[in-house]
Amino acid sequence: MTTIIDKYFPRLTQRQQQQYEMLYELYSEWNAKINVVSRKDIDNLYEHHVLHSLAIARFLHFKSGTTLLDFGTGGGFPGIPLAIMFPECQFKLIDGTGKKIRVATEIAQAIGLENVVAQHLRGEEEKGKFDFVVSRAVMPLPDLVKIVRKNISTRQRNAMLNGVICLKGGNLQAELQPFGKKVEVVPISSMFQEEWFKEKNVVYLPL
Repeated sequence: MTTIIDKYFPRLTQRQQQQYEMLYELYSEWNAKINVVSRKDIDNLYEHHVLHSLAIARFLHFKSGTTLLDFGTGGGFPGIPLAIMFPECQFKLIDGTGKKIRVATEIAQAIGLENVVAQHLRGEEEKGKFDFVVSRAVMPLPDLVKIVRKNISTRQRNAMLNGVICLKGGNLQAELQPFGKKVEVVPISSMFQEEWFKEKNVVYLPL
């Protein structure tokens, strides 16, 4: 199942490979109790959820010590796949639905992720400062920016300025218009060959 991850990330350590491999069984078990991934989509976990999350890792290789907030993580996407990929970075996963945070917490613990904290919290309540806020199709970008602008650290450590990195699909023209040339859109089809990634993008906005 994880061959699709190996295909694009061939230099994973054995520990990372094992952690990715464990995800399918864990998400399948939890999904039977709490619906975090569409039931009919669980067989596509690696392509539609894990690899999709890792488009952010293809977009930017985070430096050691980078702090990231996964806003509206649901059952742990994109935060958990990214935390496996970047063990030297610190991730905080928040979501307004407590039972989804429970799933993310349990899965992170089960695969031995020591760089993840998951908390039942709405974005408005989060007070911490982070280098990047990441999210996957949670809300329109202007609404997200209003909430998380307060959470972006002024200390720069990466090749790109601190800000928001989102995974988004569909027509984004109206949503991105307020940001003009400041926003960068990278088609995921330029990173991954699978048909499913057509019309899907990484959207980056420095803040």
